[in-house]
Amino acid sequence: MRLLTGVAALMGIVVLAGSAAAAGIGQPDPWQMGLQQAVTPIMEKIESFHTGLLWLITIISVFVLILLAYVALKFNAKANPVPSKTTHNTFIEVVWTVVPVLILLAVAIPSFRLLYFQRDIPEADMTIKATGHQWYWSYEYPDHNDVSFDSLMLEDEDLAERRKIDPGAPRLLAVDNEVVVPAGKTVRVIVTAADVIHNFAMPSFGTKMDGIPGRLNETWFKVDREGVYYGQCSELCGIKHAYMPIAVRVVSQEKFDAWVKAAEDDVEKAQMDLLAAVADDKKKLATSGKFKLVSKQ
Repeated sequence: MRLLTGVAALMGIVVLAGSAAAAGIGQPDPWQMGLQQAVTPIMEKIESFHTGLLWLITIISVFVLILLAYVALKFNAKANPVPSKTTHNTFIEVVWTVVPVLILLAVAIPSFRLLYFQRDIPEADMTIKATGHQWYWSYEYPDHNDVSFDSLMLEDEDLAERRKIDPGAPRLLAVDNEVVVPAGKTVRVIVTAADVIHNFAMPSFGTKMDGIPGRLNETWFKVDREGVYYGQCSELCGIKHAYMPIAVRVVSQEKFDAWVKAAEDDVEKAQMDLLAAVADDKKKLATSGKFKLVSKQ
């Protein structure tokens, strides 16, 4: 009975851990147990693969646990005082060799498909170059009049000022100048570094690529859902490794065009104008009948 209770509890943990409903969108949530919710095709496939593997290893672990319990109860010295002298069983030896091979093949095939999907970059609508520095990121938009800027984490008074416009700006993740991209567009990201190895990682995008000095790596993402998404450098790059976050704001094409035009002259002003426009949209939505109907649901 205790064994069944333990198995049920373990399966419950697996369901919670594999559930996207327990995870946040764009940033981690308190007591989060699962991956951040997927907002790109890459992350959707990663999430599906992760969930499948989680169920597979849980089933294998429970099966082995049951076997161990059975052996311990059935073949202990008290229950089985005269042990068998059997040393080989051809059928069992074939099974425990062939079955793991088949399991590995079942894991390898979708794994290779996922790797190919990640590395096979589709025709991009725009390109962004991300360069890692100790300890901040800089970005370039070669398709948009070479707009470029540095992006540093907001701290203390700067974060407090930002929260006056954007109350949801998270500590240790909010930055002064966010990467801005239009929704529904395929974005190619060229990743490199100026000093040591950094890593451009966005959990909700399923994107994780090393930035290596003197080398250009590339990855991609496509987000249909507007909002702001956060990531961090995921390579140990020095004492302030934990303080170089990545913030990507996905907006409508109209807002993106207005931001690019303003950013050609002043990136910081363009950033503040965009935040103000987003805040105005939220206020209009909050006072609309549509929002009240959704809230009741």
